[in-house]
Amino acid sequence: MEKVKVAVLGGSGYTAVELVKILLRHPHAEVAAVTSRQEEHVADLHPSLLGRLDLRCEPFDADRLAAKGVRVAFGCLPHGTSMETVPPLLARDIRVIDLSADYRLRDPAVYHEWYKEAHHDPANLAHAVYGLPEVYGDRIGGARLVANPGCYPQTAILGLAPLVARGLIEPTGIIVDSKSGVSGAGRTPKLAAHFPECNESVSAYAIGSHRHTPEIEQVLSDVAGGPVSVVFTPHLMPMDRGILSTIYATPTRPVAEPDLVELYRTYFAGKPFVRVRTTPPATKDTAHTNFLDVCVRVVRGKVLVLAAEDNLVRGASGVAVQNFNRMCGFDERAGLL
Repeated sequence: MEKVKVAVLGGSGYTAVELVKILLRHPHAEVAAVTSRQEEHVADLHPSLLGRLDLRCEPFDADRLAAKGVRVAFGCLPHGTSMETVPPLLARDIRVIDLSADYRLRDPAVYHEWYKEAHHDPANLAHAVYGLPEVYGDRIGGARLVANPGCYPQTAILGLAPLVARGLIEPTGIIVDSKSGVSGAGRTPKLAAHFPECNESVSAYAIGSHRHTPEIEQVLSDVAGGPVSVVFTPHLMPMDRGILSTIYATPTRPVAEPDLVELYRTYFAGKPFVRVRTTPPATKDTAHTNFLDVCVRVVRGKVLVLAAEDNLVRGASGVAVQNFNRMCGFDERAGLL
């Protein structure tokens, strides 16, 4: 089978290098181009790729990518920048998996409210498919533009989906308490991610204002068939990678823990990258994998859900490849196990 030529846009970051590593072992993908403003050899930017990928980063040029035979582009660019690259790619019949936030929120006004800038590509926003395979899998295969989900939202959405789908919890007052490794802040130096600032310390940030909040609510509302709201608080942890979310919800009627465990197993049956557990997950259990581990408990009349993932793999690059597999008709697990 001829391999699908792909491009990685914005090749200097943590997400990009994780993506390249997965694609290099993918049986049906060929990395044909990596773009970056830093026009260096890929291995100079990411020494772990030395001897594995002999490419130099190049400036973004949609015509050049099309001439190379690129059929799918992975956008690892910041929000705001990404939406400038998507239209010329789609115009050249290059399908796009966008890892930024630019195409996740359906309403441009909501995007403007949370990201403090206008959306410049509403035409393509209107047909973008949110790339969470466990929820929108049937729509991903035929999509030209997939909006890869955020890292935090996946733990909240998949942690709560079985409950809101059945109306088993109140749709308001849900608390999502999340902890993330420092790589979630990206590779660009920031004071909060500076070693003396974050080592041996845990801190909350973006309290009540984190941009993943409307994303979580949008998808859970789809699943529930009505409005769902959450109180989402992220925390920075002194570790490289991983997310653990602890979620608290009020049941709409008395529930038994064994019944909820069975509900989760049924809901995620046939979903190869969600593992339903009876023991609490830890970030090391999912590190460097595309698995999302979830555990549901009943504690003093409340429903408690624990969900863990690797923020760089399942939270970004791994699920992007999962979406790529669905778009191209490959086994969903290709390159990921």
